[in-house]
Amino acid sequence: MTTNVISLVSIGAHPTSGRPRRAEQDARAVELGLQLAGDKLQVLHAGNIAEPTLRSYLGMGLPHLHVLEQPAGSDALPVLSEYLRDAGAQVVLAGSQAETGEGSGMLPFLLAEQLGWPLIVGLAQVESIDAGVALVLQALPRGQRRRLKVRLPFLATVDNAAPKPRQSAYGPAQRGELAAHEVEVEQDELFTGAVLQPAKPRPKRLKVIKAKSGADRMKAATAKASGGGGQVLKGVSPEAGAEAILKLLVEEGVVR
Repeated sequence: MTTNVISLVSIGAHPTSGRPRRAEQDARAVELGLQLAGDKLQVLHAGNIAEPTLRSYLGMGLPHLHVLEQPAGSDALPVLSEYLRDAGAQVVLAGSQAETGEGSGMLPFLLAEQLGWPLIVGLAQVESIDAGVALVLQALPRGQRRRLKVRLPFLATVDNAAPKPRQSAYGPAQRGELAAHEVEVEQDELFTGAVLQPAKPRPKRLKVIKAKSGADRMKAATAKASGGGGQVLKGVSPEAGAEAILKLLVEEGVVR
């Protein structure tokens, strides 16, 4: 019996130019879905069916892509959960965070909660599915993996350690079909009422001080940089030398 696998996709953005593209992690979710279900894979998007970027997913070899039509600013959660229930989905794959819009990364968690399904974060590979139980690998820091058993149905967010997506070909992208589905539109009041602004750059990391003891670390943290600000006095009178020394002591706060 073939497992009903559905991959969720969104519109991505190039990190440098900001131009629309297929989202990197969503493309990995499609690649993983193709390896699991082949041409039986369903790919689902909630948004504008006229978005040209959707065809880059079709270019991965998909015969069709399902689109739940809704305008920008709509809440995708209720329409996605209703579709997944009606479609009898058993495995749902998605990226961990959208590259455009709010990008909070909360959709998979809210979707799994609404469906009452288990959620696997950081999926790297699905090893097998047998008798309603999937054996999967979860990506951990430093290249480690954790093997998990999870009962179907379940939802998983795909990690960058998942299989690299295949290139999108122009021919299949144009031949593929975008299937529109009319859904009830619900406005996302929280998102539409928010003000979006560029994220502030992260502060620079402090230099790591390699010291064996707390005293050494304190000494390294409080020590002043040597060199670069010194002044050599040659051939000056004692009065000029004394004046220069006094000026330095005042600047350093030794003499007030």
